[in-house]
Amino acid sequence: MAPSTPYYAKDEKVLCFHVDLLYEAKVLDTKPIDTGDKKNGWQYKVHYKGWKKTWDDWVPQDRMRKLTEENKELAASLRREMEALRAKGPPHSTKKAARDAANSARASEDRHSSVTTAPARGQKRNRDYDIEREDAYNSRPSVRIFIPDRLKALLVDDWENITKHLQLVQLPSATPASRILDEYLAQEKQKRRAGSADEDLLEEVVQGLKEYFNRSLGRILLYRFEREQYLQLYTRMESGTDDLAGKTPADIYGGEHLLRLLVSMPELVAQTNMDHQAVGRLREELSKLTIWLAKEENVQKYFAVEYENAGPEYADRLKE
Repeated sequence: MAPSTPYYAKDEKVLCFHVDLLYEAKVLDTKPIDTGDKKNGWQYKVHYKGWKKTWDDWVPQDRMRKLTEENKELAASLRREMEALRAKGPPHSTKKAARDAANSARASEDRHSSVTTAPARGQKRNRDYDIEREDAYNSRPSVRIFIPDRLKALLVDDWENITKHLQLVQLPSATPASRILDEYLAQEKQKRRAGSADEDLLEEVVQGLKEYFNRSLGRILLYRFEREQYLQLYTRMESGTDDLAGKTPADIYGGEHLLRLLVSMPELVAQTNMDHQAVGRLREELSKLTIWLAKEENVQKYFAVEYENAGPEYADRLKE
């Protein structure tokens, strides 16, 4: 049975997804859906502001958002991102576009270190298979995450400090990635209806980011210069007596590495089997997170860290 009252009221002004963008709309009518899902038991007839009535449509609740300043900012961010993509023209491939998005911010030296072997003669069928596999890859939905300019500047500074100045982030971080995500979750949950699908999705995304962080840090989120530091920390994490014993990378590394994960998400998501609807919801949640991170108070709290000089002994160990 559907809930006794709809979440959105008749004549209420809302934001509603149409394909990939959020548009201002007005609720014309509501009706329950007897699906047995108490979290999404209503659908709403909406009229998009400035559109002809022929576009009026019945939509499920998960396509709608409250008309708050934060959601307006999200709608504007998604629109700017779409306009920027259109201005660039069609990418050669989804795979290349995803890789470029990650490399432009992180510029990892190890990104293209894999060796490609030329096919032997008589392997035309293998080439055909590669083309088919590339086509299958390109058909997968990609997630375009809005990265505010403030965060892009932090990523550039991070890259310069490590790769040019040969400095390291001081670790363990005073505000590790797990704490940043927990604090975001606590604040954002206050804006979600308790027990709603939106609240469940928020918790799933935060937990998923922690798992991605822990699994991918040592493989794709580090510059070559940081690997010795990681090995030292990993040894302490695996020790049964050290104060870092039992901790995860998300409990040790902070905001800088969390940003690297966020700009890597398009490429990571492209390797999954998520459908377009799931990718759209993920993009929305991640974009809200980046907008929150870019607030001045959060930049000062989570990214105002001192980099430390590694020293000659550290550099010598890298040569061994």
